[in-house]
Amino acid sequence: MNDKEKIAYSKFMSLILRHKPEKIGITLDKNGWANINELILGMNRSGYRNTTLEELKEIAETNDKRRFKFNENFTKIRANQGHSVTVDVDMVEAMPPDRLFHGTATRFIQSIKNEGLVSKSRLHVHLSDNVETAAKVGGRHGVPFVLTIDSRKMYEDGFKFYLSDNNVWLTASVPAVYINEI
Repeated sequence: MNDKEKIAYSKFMSLILRHKPEKIGITLDKNGWANINELILGMNRSGYRNTTLEELKEIAETNDKRRFKFNENFTKIRANQGHSVTVDVDMVEAMPPDRLFHGTATRFIQSIKNEGLVSKSRLHVHLSDNVETAAKVGGRHGVPFVLTIDSRKMYEDGFKFYLSDNNVWLTASVPAVYINEI
């Protein structure tokens, strides 16, 4: 499988495992796991040729964002975070570093100043522990703009934070009072 095919598979798997499992006729369990055999059959029916477990492993292992996780015996797979469907991916609450970062596009800044960061269709707001990653994320949506989050103060004020398996920090929302511009 070449790099272009891996990217296409990864994006399709993200769509299925994070947002629309019904698109290929599968369901996710309450913890976001999909049965591997059902996923492979559904992907094959959807035009992703003869998908194999080995290809899925390769996609999961080589994905630069480490979006996917297998269970111990490779019978199930799930997305690490970013879901818009209600699932509980067993994240453990964690104390964040003093500062976290959020990348967005400049066109969203006024809305963020007014409303803070809200999860919208997703279950959590995604934050990173470094400016570079935040800028890269913001660049996907237009001219990037990086915000600094006073995560330590939020945590002290009772907000919960979670660290996903692929090192993305998650929280339900970030009120504007905790947001600063870089």
